[in-house]
Amino acid sequence: MDTVTRRGTVPAPGPHYVHDALFFSSPDELAAGTVPFVREGLATGDAVVVAASPGTADLVRAAVGGDPRVRVLERGDTYRRRTPTAVASFRRLADELAATGAPRIRVVGETDFGRTERDWLEWQRYEAVINEVLGPWPLWGLCVFDTRRLPEQVLESVARTHPTVVAGGQRTPNPRFVDPARYLSGLPVPPEPLQASTPRLAVDDVADPIALRHAVAAALAAVAGPCEVVEDFLLAVDEMTSNAVRHGGPPVGLRLWTSAERVVCTVTDHGPGLDDPFAGYGPAHGEDLSRGGMGLWLARQLCDHVDITTGPDGVAVRLTTELR
Repeated sequence: MDTVTRRGTVPAPGPHYVHDALFFSSPDELAAGTVPFVREGLATGDAVVVAASPGTADLVRAAVGGDPRVRVLERGDTYRRRTPTAVASFRRLADELAATGAPRIRVVGETDFGRTERDWLEWQRYEAVINEVLGPWPLWGLCVFDTRRLPEQVLESVARTHPTVVAGGQRTPNPRFVDPARYLSGLPVPPEPLQASTPRLAVDDVADPIALRHAVAAALAAVAGPCEVVEDFLLAVDEMTSNAVRHGGPPVGLRLWTSAERVVCTVTDHGPGLDDPFAGYGPAHGEDLSRGGMGLWLARQLCDHVDITTGPDGVAVRLTTELR
């Protein structure tokens, strides 16, 4: 049962994810929201983790006198470069700390939304997705957002993806929160300029996935990018093509574009498409990897961006990776 303190409603511990937002524009505002959260967690026996920028981590650590029970993680090691890897990081962290007997894991988190609008969109999607895909884990996330630094597009998305906000020392329901599935369905699929050019490889009806893989590999061999990046992209293309052949409707088509900056591939089929906006943020069958269902999950980890479009003619999966 939830309890009420001077900071507002405190959710009962247990296997359910709690997702709060704190907007701040000064160190004092940041401290007013994070320090009581951390201290109360320590007092109740919760595990406490900080995965934030160095400035935020230093502020929290100093406020609790360097208490060794506060676990400070390198932000880049936790959030990583791609959103599904961040999901996996927090699941592993929760499993590890819950195994030590902690009733709940409190996390002061600070997402790095990246430098471009394309990066922002990916992490906006993440903030909505984790409401669902972290649901069974005993995590209480207090996500902090610097209004002086973050663009308006990001701040607007934060207001729509967090069920609860912390302001003035109080935790209250967020009236602007949007159901995550509905929010995700309203996000745009950005145009990809490379698709306006002639593809390096075009196949209208995939009859032999193995032969197609060799053709894609040959086309990518001319790309001047890091070998491991190109190999990851090839694996993602192979997974998505196999998925389309097995589960989609014929014909399955493929288009591949390459440039000095990035590689892009679309895989299309004429099936009903995907109706789960959270697909690919974990294996389809949980921890039982023997049952398959890993194709989209792997693609999201192997590529910078995976965009799925469903229409009257079927479904298109677009894979994009920067060559850096």
